Amino acid sequence: MCSFSIRKSPNSSFIFPKFAPLLVRHCLTLPSLVPILKPPRFRVVASLSGTSWVSQASKEKYGGWALIEDEAPLPHWKSKKKWRNVVITGVGSSLSSRPIVSAASSTIDAATVSPPQSQILSTRRSLLSGETTASEIAKSYLSRIRLTEPQLKCFLHISENVLKDAQEIDARIARGEELGPLAGVFIGVKDNICTEGMPSTAASRILEHYRPPFDATAVKKIKELGGIVVGKTNMDEFGMGSTTEASAFQVTANPWDLTRVPGGSSGGSAAAVAARQCMVSLGSDTGGSVRQPASFCGVVGLKPTYGRVSRFGLMAYASSLDVIGCFGSTVADAGMLLHAISGYDRFDSTSSKQDVPEFQSQFLSVDSFESKPLKGVKVGLIRETLEEGVDCGVRSATQEAASHLEALGCLVTEVSLPSFSLGLPAYYVIASSESSSNLSRYDGVRYGNQVMAEELNKLYECSRGEGFGGEVKMRILMGTYALSAGYYDAYYKRAQQVRTIIRKDFKAALDQNDILISPAAPSAAYKIGEKKDDPLAMYAGDIMTVNVNLAGLPAIVLPCGLVEGGPSGLPVGLQIIGAAFDEEKLLKVSHIFEQTLKVSPGKGGLEEGTLVVLPLDDLGGGRGTLGGRFSMSTSFVLVTA
Repeated sequence: MCSFSIRKSPNSSFIFPKFAPLLVRHCLTLPSLVPILKPPRFRVVASLSGTSWVSQASKEKYGGWALIEDEAPLPHWKSKKKWRNVVITGVGSSLSSRPIVSAASSTIDAATVSPPQSQILSTRRSLLSGETTASEIAKSYLSRIRLTEPQLKCFLHISENVLKDAQEIDARIARGEELGPLAGVFIGVKDNICTEGMPSTAASRILEHYRPPFDATAVKKIKELGGIVVGKTNMDEFGMGSTTEASAFQVTANPWDLTRVPGGSSGGSAAAVAARQCMVSLGSDTGGSVRQPASFCGVVGLKPTYGRVSRFGLMAYASSLDVIGCFGSTVADAGMLLHAISGYDRFDSTSSKQDVPEFQSQFLSVDSFESKPLKGVKVGLIRETLEEGVDCGVRSATQEAASHLEALGCLVTEVSLPSFSLGLPAYYVIASSESSSNLSRYDGVRYGNQVMAEELNKLYECSRGEGFGGEVKMRILMGTYALSAGYYDAYYKRAQQVRTIIRKDFKAALDQNDILISPAAPSAAYKIGEKKDDPLAMYAGDIMTVNVNLAGLPAIVLPCGLVEGGPSGLPVGLQIIGAAFDEEKLLKVSHIFEQTLKVSPGKGGLEEGTLVVLPLDDLGGGRGTLGGRFSMSTSFVLVTA
């Protein structure tokens, strides 16, 4: 037990008990508990190489508070007991702190874990009952963004109309008008999806000042149903990347560990949902850009069948592969968002006229489940996805997920997709070729920032050279090469032939099974910068997802466990693949799996009275040493609001 006397500084109006006993305990890990707080704060300085807190009252002050004495030594920890595992909790104080995301526990007893609840449904109930107002919810989300965004960097732009839109919903409730199914739901939108009057840059310098005069069809439908667009989320430039490091503006951090990537290219959308900055979000999926970030960030990511959702207003990367997808903290949230944006659109010739089922009927309460709620459902575990190159922890989590499906009544068998390994090279040839064509419109004349030049060719060269980032340039060059005379048959045509074979393999597997399952990615989230200089290693991370895009099938990724890594473990996602336009069955299986899995995702907050130790380097707002890169000479502070 360590007890500290803390005295109020004359320039502070914040009231704090004169004596605050502190309890050191090993329960949660430091980086996952980092609160981003406003002054006033008080400061405690310690040296890891010493055995006690060092009083710095005469030298160190922060926000009007200073430690003036220490009454007991802090235990000297050996190197095996990482300092990032120490949390200091204030006992009996009225303090509170809100971390980016709390530590998640591994599989635990079902009695201690409540099934995850739909935020969309709970918000609607709260609004209709008068328990809260849309304006109050809006203020809480904006506050959350303000506190966490300096470290996470999920958003490129926050809408100026959030409070206004929320007040309009409150006014409709007061008038007794019927609310749309998304009323009061706060939604993030990936920055390559057009939003009227808001910046839509695709995270590229070439579109830095572009504000579309229209909404994408998906966004328009969301607004018509009462949804509120919070802002535009960060992404890899034009969707080309798997880490969100290829954004021209900022690098988004993973809420589970700020030193790791959130995945890509829809990393901002996934991280925003994981960090509770919005309820749900839209992303785009060309080769896994919704599903891989969902796995890395421990949320649900849903890719619909190609043609289920209009692509009108989605900035094209690879037109035959692109789809708009959904993120949510639960399967129900992702499914209801998909239902809202689905349907035929005359502005998109590839959109389907298939009827859109009422997905909400699949989201039953866990209390209504039978003992074997998935009895008779045939599940194919794709053999090739568990072979060499997959981390042991990911393989184990996937196999345990298959066992859980068996316990729910499913008939699980291994299936083979002989063309599985051909999907990755075929995908990158096709996607790069289509991007070479699609991005030719950004020339500084038709679209994109214009760089002044005396000659037209020089204008094109300078506008594109300065506007596009390195990853985009590389893929344009790859695609141009594959489409060039003499190489078209060898590369592009052959890749399309492989695509046909992949479709046939999936059809054969789904003729024998209701759904297919696989890991969402070969590994959990890796360190920022780890694969930046090795694009082939980054591309290999898409191997689990690209085949689904080539086949045009629906798929969902949802958390299925945790593996070692980071401060509190790292989430692993299970990918469930369905037949074309059979999202209904996909969502039913996924919902039951999610509601019965004994894994706690963490509460995203701390109890009142919690104080957290932070490295000094991280108080300045930069990335600093946050996330566990501590040495035995690192200094720490104790902060609270």
